[in-house]
Amino acid sequence: MLLSASDEDVLAAAAALGEELSAAKADTSQFQFNTMLMQCNEAITEETGVKYGDACGAGGSC
Repeated sequence: MLLSASDEDVLAAAAALGEELSAAKADTSQFQFNTMLMQCNEAITEETGVKYGDACGAGGSC
């Protein structure tokens, strides 16, 4: 499957976000990390219109 430039940009941004979240998890309390993760999920939902739980299946591992 070939990705368009915009698809590649989205994947690169997602990878960068994942790296930032991984670093933040090591530097913050579990409560702070969970709060930040929920805020990220809300921002992604607002931007894309796709709810994380809907895309990954609530309760599943995504």
